[in-house]
Amino acid sequence: MINKIKSDFLVATPSFTSGAGRLLDWYGLYDSYNVSRSGQEADAKAIFSDWRVVGEDINDAMSEVELETSQPVK
Repeated sequence: MINKIKSDFLVATPSFTSGAGRLLDWYGLYDSYNVSRSGQEADAKAIFSDWRVVGEDINDAMSEVELETSQPVK
């Protein structure tokens, strides 16, 4: 696989330090997510991200097939 793009546009990406910081965030002010002007814009961005991942998967599959077919048969 060449490179992997994740489709997690609407999901927060946690880390150890952000998890530790949430211990002291009693009022929920620390949480931040990807922001959009409307629900429709958020959906459009998420769908675009999903299809981009599908395109990358197709591209990876095509590259693998090309690599396999270019090698001599043993």
